[in-house]
Amino acid sequence: MSDLEQMYQQVILDYAKTRRGSGLVTPDAASVGESHQVNTTCGDEITLRVGLDDDRITSLSWEGQGCSISQASASMLAELLDGADLRTADETMEAFKALMHSKGVPLGDEREDLLEDATAFVGVGKYPARIKCALISWMALRDAIARATVGTEG
Repeated sequence: MSDLEQMYQQVILDYAKTRRGSGLVTPDAASVGESHQVNTTCGDEITLRVGLDDDRITSLSWEGQGCSISQASASMLAELLDGADLRTADETMEAFKALMHSKGVPLGDEREDLLEDATAFVGVGKYPARIKCALISWMALRDAIARATVGTEG
């Protein structure tokens, strides 16, 4: 294993152990959305709650269980996107999804800057069975935002 791969592995383990945003809170926000997702392949499970005011995420919290990859991914997501505007959140979600489907090839500086520590997941793309583990919280966020915005658009 290369030094870079070891560093990435350590970053993932740190985020899995020291969970950012863990513990569901009830947001004081104009609209609230929640999503519960289960990865039936391996048993990862996450519930993510988001509070929105206008086009900004004002609260993002989660609880879950599963492998280090799923828990670290949720932790990184919370750190990256709590307080973000919805456009930035969407760009970040798309960049992470692209990272997972890049088969271990880095995305380039602009997207890597957007993802910050989440670039540590670049190697996960080499293992198709683990991609769902990394994406579960990101899919939960997309669903929670959709649920929060139902009836508030237009």
